[in-house]
Amino acid sequence: MINEILAIFTHSFMLRALIIGTLISLSSSLIGSTLVLKRNSTIGDGLSHVAFGAFAVATVLNLSPLEFSLPIVIIVSIFLLKLNESSKIHGDSAIALIATSALALGTFVISIKSGVNTDINSYLFGSILSIGNKELIATIILTVFVIILFICSYNKIFALTFDERYAKSIGIKTGFYNTIIAIICSIVVVLGMRLVGSLLISSLIVFPTLSAMQVSNKFKSVVIYSVIISTLAFIFGLVLSYFLNTPTGSTVVLVNLGLFLVLKTASLIKKD
Repeated sequence: MINEILAIFTHSFMLRALIIGTLISLSSSLIGSTLVLKRNSTIGDGLSHVAFGAFAVATVLNLSPLEFSLPIVIIVSIFLLKLNESSKIHGDSAIALIATSALALGTFVISIKSGVNTDINSYLFGSILSIGNKELIATIILTVFVIILFICSYNKIFALTFDERYAKSIGIKTGFYNTIIAIICSIVVVLGMRLVGSLLISSLIVFPTLSAMQVSNKFKSVVIYSVIISTLAFIFGLVLSYFLNTPTGSTVVLVNLGLFLVLKTASLIKKD
C-alpha cells in the first residue's frame, strides 16, 4: 500500500500538487487562525469570488491569469479592509456585494467568449493539471514569508487577533498588520484557487482553525494544531482523490469536514 502511494508521486503533476498544496495548506491555516478568531473569515470567501472573476477576464483577454489576478485581488482586499474600518457599509455586506458581482462577471465574460463549458469547472472547483512551476515558485516564496511573519511578529499578531484596540494602544501598527494579513489572504486565495477552486478555497482558511479549536483554546496551540490538521488533511485528500478518481478540491474539503466532525464529537463527549 505504501509503495502504491509513493508511486503516485512519480508523476510530476502529482508531486507539484503535493508540494503546492501542502504549502498552501500551511499558509492558509496560519492566516486562517487570525481571521477566524477575529471573526473575519468571510473575507476569504469574498476574495475567492473576486479571483474567479479576474481569472475569467484574464482568460478571455489571453493574459496570464496569475499576474493579472493577483494585483486585482490584493487591491480589493485592501479596499474591503478600509470599508470595514470607515464606511457606513458593513463589512459582510460589502464582501457579499463584491463577491456576487465578481462571480457574475466571470461567468458572463466566459459565456460571451466561448459559452459556458467544462473549462469553467477548473476555476470553480480547481484542477491539479492547471498548476505549473510559476505557481510553485510563488507558493514557496509566500510560505516562507508567512512563516517568518508569524515567528517574528507572533506577540503582535496575538494582540491584534484578540484585542485590536489594546494592540493599538500599546503602539502596535494595527493598520499595517491588517493590511499585511489581507494581502497574504489574497495571495493564498489566488494561488490556492488553481488547486481547489474558487468555491472551495475559503474552506482551507476556515476548517483547520475550527478543528483545532476543538482540541485547544490556547492561541499558540490552535495555530500549531491548525497547521498539522490542514497539511495532513490535504495530503490524505490528494491521495484519496487519486485512488477514487474524484476532484481533488472537493475531496480535500470533505476530509477537512470529516476531521472537524470527529473532533467536535470528541470534544462534546469529553465535556460530558
